[in-house]
Amino acid sequence: MVRKRAIYFAVCIAATGGLVMSAANYLPTQVPTTLIDFFQPGSQPNGDLYEEFVSSNNCMACHEIAFDDADLFIYSSWQGSMMAQAARDPLFMASLVIANQDADFAGDLCIRCHSPGGWISGRSEPTDGSALTAVDRDGVSCSVCHRMVDPVFNPVTSPPVDEEILAGIDALPLSPGGGSYVLDSLDRRRGPYNDPVPPGHLWNQAGFFNTSELCGTCHDVSNPVFLRQPDGTYAVTPLDEPHPTGNKHDMFPVERTFSEWLHSEFAKTGVDMGGRFGGTIPGGVVSTCEDCHMPALTGRGCVDPAAALRDDLAAHEFAGGNAWVQDMVLNLYPNDNINPDNIEAGQAAAVSMLQRASTLEVTQAGHFLDVRIINETGHKLPSGYPEGRRMWLNVRQFDAGGKLIGELGYYNPLSAELTVADTKVYEAQLGVDQAISDATGIPVGESFHFAVNNVVLKDNRIPPRGFTNAAYQAIGASPVAVVYADGEYWDDTRFRLLPAATSVAVSLLYQTTSKEYVTFLRDANNTNDAGDVLFAQWELTGKSPPVRMVDEVSALAPRADGDFDADGDVDLFDFSAFLDCVSGPGGGVSPPGCAVFDFDEDDDVDLGDAGLLQFLTAP
Repeated sequence: MVRKRAIYFAVCIAATGGLVMSAANYLPTQVPTTLIDFFQPGSQPNGDLYEEFVSSNNCMACHEIAFDDADLFIYSSWQGSMMAQAARDPLFMASLVIANQDADFAGDLCIRCHSPGGWISGRSEPTDGSALTAVDRDGVSCSVCHRMVDPVFNPVTSPPVDEEILAGIDALPLSPGGGSYVLDSLDRRRGPYNDPVPPGHLWNQAGFFNTSELCGTCHDVSNPVFLRQPDGTYAVTPLDEPHPTGNKHDMFPVERTFSEWLHSEFAKTGVDMGGRFGGTIPGGVVSTCEDCHMPALTGRGCVDPAAALRDDLAAHEFAGGNAWVQDMVLNLYPNDNINPDNIEAGQAAAVSMLQRASTLEVTQAGHFLDVRIINETGHKLPSGYPEGRRMWLNVRQFDAGGKLIGELGYYNPLSAELTVADTKVYEAQLGVDQAISDATGIPVGESFHFAVNNVVLKDNRIPPRGFTNAAYQAIGASPVAVVYADGEYWDDTRFRLLPAATSVAVSLLYQTTSKEYVTFLRDANNTNDAGDVLFAQWELTGKSPPVRMVDEVSALAPRADGDFDADGDVDLFDFSAFLDCVSGPGGGVSPPGCAVFDFDEDDDVDLGDAGLLQFLTAP
């Protein structure tokens, strides 16, 4: 365990971070899992039962028009989002291969959310996605979402027909997550409104579309091959059997975005964000996933000018943190009728979302710089699928002439390498324990083999408002290798200021995926060329360029920094004065004036301060 309020000194030696053994050094043994091991309740694949899911291109005719008083761009907004590109995403396809290599049929868990139409229609086997069609590349399509049925029938908000549909499901989901959805076998679409204008297709009003549970269907992912033990560890369940409890919180957590939100202040009471999120939502109070990711706007739901003009029409931009993968999609699928303008708008929405996700506070404390990151979202920051995803602080220090004299958290855009040893990186690192290592040959420790990972080694991502340790422990989302107190939705980091620095520029950056992960997906693939395709596109599209979330430039107040004799530098004369001040651990600071040498602020002057004084000595 480490202190959350950490001190990072410029004297740290540059390092590449946690070591992950090269995939070329070992060939993991595949775990002999079956489809039953990855079973999730709800609707099940049956191509004969489910009426074909139509292409979303068909929706454009009625849901894309420029009105004089309110433009309607539902289709184009959706196409520019990662929802539309979920089954084209080469990062997903490369990850899918490794999942299947590590655990047979593991890809079934992935395809059910990245291509629900293909999965439910029976094209999910083989589970590497090779049987999916061009229509299935619609990803999370209009037809799929709007045929979803609330798995908990509500006589007030559910269409009457849903009661019959649910009665025909053998096993209903216990809670949202894992892609355990229920879909109407017929093309009867649903939504939150009861518009007097008859649509050009079957339609039912459904309150489910105003709830976060709809989003939680796929944004809470667990690995059902593992069962949480009484001591909090995760062990493999008996193979070729469904999970013993079926409770997602008893399974190994892959991502917990919905559960994080569910135990936040946003879900409990709603939060007035002052217009930061929510669009035209009355009062600015946001409480659901849709409030932030489908913000309210003024418009009509279809092209018919008689349709009601609403001020709560949900934008279909689905903005998250991904503003890079879309470039690879455009390169790889030039014949899929994807409008580059829609992609560009979707990327801009993602960047805007990232820039609104946090607040940065920078304060000077003598010869230290205190940086606070406040999480403004309803889930961890960052949230979602953890492998390769990260956020970090970059601190640049300038002298009186404006010259850069020091940089912490440096990212090299040419090599795509981040210096991690001297800054704070927010991320979750997963890995395997000895038992999984013995079974697969994967070395103990950090691992990108998500299908068999069963240990969380680090999770210092910032929790949301309303966070409590007890609630997050219950859902398998506890902070790891860091401490957040109940109620904290911010994180503090202290940096050492250089003697000559007169100003600083602090930035918080986000990256969809790291060089280490992309390289792993290429080198570990012994099935097809998906890893090579990804790596080539990664190089062509800027290597997952980081997005600057928030920046702060601050002037610095003068400070002593060990210049005991005040002659403008730190030299041997100051060393002599330092020796007179050394008091040792717990000895206090004496005589008066020695506080200038207590660099680490531990209330004494000792060897730790001596090392820092040596660093500050002018040449």
